[in-house]
Amino acid sequence: MPNLGSFSIILALVISLYAALMAFVGGRRGSLELVASARNAIFSVLGLLSLASFALAYAFITRDFSVEYVALYSSRDMSLTYTLAAFWAGSEGSLLFWAFTLAIFAGILAFHNRRLENPLIPYVFAVVMATEAFFLLLMSFITNPFVTIPFPPSNGRGLNPLLENMGMIIHPPTLLLGYMAFTIPFAFAIAALATRRLNSDWLISIRRWTLVGWLFLAVGNIFGMQWAYVELGWGGFWGWDPVENASFMPWLTATAFLHSVMIQKRRGMLKIWNLVLIIITFNLAIFGTFLTRSGVLSSVHSFGQSALGPFFIAFLALGLLGSLGLVYSRRNDLKSEDELDSLISRESSFLFNNLILVGATFATFLGVIFPLLSEAVRGVKVTVGPPFYNQVNGPIFLLLLLLMGICPLIGWKRASTSNLLRNFLYPFIFGVVLAIIMFVMGKRQPYAMVAISTAGFVLFTIFLEWIRGTVARHRTRQENYFQAFINLVLSNRPRYGGYIVHLGIIILAFSIAGTMAYSTSKEVSIKPGEAMNIGKYTLRYEGMSQYQTERKQVVVANLTVYNGTERIGVMAPERFTPVYYDQAITEVAIRSNMEEDLYVILMGWDKIGGVTAFKVIINPLMMWMWVGSVVLVGGGIFALWPERKRKQVRHNTYGEKL
Repeated sequence: MPNLGSFSIILALVISLYAALMAFVGGRRGSLELVASARNAIFSVLGLLSLASFALAYAFITRDFSVEYVALYSSRDMSLTYTLAAFWAGSEGSLLFWAFTLAIFAGILAFHNRRLENPLIPYVFAVVMATEAFFLLLMSFITNPFVTIPFPPSNGRGLNPLLENMGMIIHPPTLLLGYMAFTIPFAFAIAALATRRLNSDWLISIRRWTLVGWLFLAVGNIFGMQWAYVELGWGGFWGWDPVENASFMPWLTATAFLHSVMIQKRRGMLKIWNLVLIIITFNLAIFGTFLTRSGVLSSVHSFGQSALGPFFIAFLALGLLGSLGLVYSRRNDLKSEDELDSLISRESSFLFNNLILVGATFATFLGVIFPLLSEAVRGVKVTVGPPFYNQVNGPIFLLLLLLMGICPLIGWKRASTSNLLRNFLYPFIFGVVLAIIMFVMGKRQPYAMVAISTAGFVLFTIFLEWIRGTVARHRTRQENYFQAFINLVLSNRPRYGGYIVHLGIIILAFSIAGTMAYSTSKEVSIKPGEAMNIGKYTLRYEGMSQYQTERKQVVVANLTVYNGTERIGVMAPERFTPVYYDQAITEVAIRSNMEEDLYVILMGWDKIGGVTAFKVIINPLMMWMWVGSVVLVGGGIFALWPERKRKQVRHNTYGEKL
């Protein structure tokens, strides 16, 4: 099987290079035969990478520890689920998964364009297959997942215990799927530039692909947050880690693109801007892969030092400089068809939205690369921590949240004063009322008051849009209100899917503001039989127990939890030492409800005196973080879901239905 896998990768490399060349030459010559040959080659690459992926999965399932990658990331006592998830646990396997994913996307693209009617398709094939060839080149000569070892061990090292979480099964592959999905919009952008077909047609072709990439990155980031919260044992969900940032940045620029593309479709504006956004999004996806696999920055997510860094830098330089140079050469073909009529218009709010998203991306990017810059200039690697990101991006995201509420209330082209006053009055009053309620309840942290009242303002604007649309449809279509609302939402999935996404972001903002502003923590050292108090809770320490498994030595602390005098349950935080990893790992205990999370960490213990140290945190509104995440993803799926094709009704000469 290892030989079959290696051979499949090398053969796929040769065929992908052939496909890229034939597609490009076929496009230049207008030869459908050459383009059709390239299309068939794409299917061949998909088949070969399917075979290679099956070979690696088979090696994991059969515990073939003669394959070095299998020996490093699996063991006999691992469950089948985590054994299969180990496929993408390391650099070699994740690159194979990446290449396989891109081959699937390329196959879908080739199948849907099998008639080769779109003149952009040959160049799209060429760009996609050239990208595929890059990853296959790395696997063929630099980081082959099928390298064998002469003396296989009887058992593998096993998966890093930190990765044995459901998030591991979903978080890495969804991020990789998101990264790869942006290859298709990037390829269409390059094809449009190459052929000078720079109207809005290429945007129509990539809307779903961009949404797919955006949605997968959203899911990947959400499950990364969940993994960090339950596995890393520090009480938070987002630490502005370099690799977290690497997946967050292309999501921000893709969000900007999905908003600004509406202006180009409606007014023929921002053509250069949209091309640049797609180019930057794709290159940020490649940059994220570079950070994870090069080892240039320290991160709990990264794979350590490797020889891949220079190759990724070269690919990034070629992709970024080459594509931006192509944009510059076509600048005369990218002139706007219209002009901005007023700063107080929906177009302006979309533009400000884009600038804020790109500003947040730039600030995050600067924080990520600052350690590299400081090391190059001063010889000292200075790490940028969460305070920098919170101070810079906090106000930026608050302004972005405000714009989410302003945009739907402003008309296209130019808004009148009376229209603004009428539309903004009730949402503004609702936001102010929320701030007053918080003040009366004693929740007077300024940042949280501003954030939650702004979220309330935006929430009211969304409901206002839905109410107005429902009432208008009720009057014009004579439908009851419920039917009018359902049909209104179904009639324009992209628009109302976007509103559902905004609703999810509002819930997230509500949760983040509450958690960051009102979280409380306490560290104590107590003996069995003693208790500690935090908030409304009392935790009594009952004692410690231990047990041994084949892979780890586990210590468990048992605490009985009371709410006042009422016993509400038992919490058992753990700390274990893996056999093959020289590090102690914390397994936190979490008790959740819609109001707050009680989060308990076992810090350490004195074996002689029996004193045990705990850190206990109360995170308000944490459950709403996951509720908002579900709503956000649901809105993305709703916007992506295909609309039912309406049956065309034929009429006779007199306008009567046939």
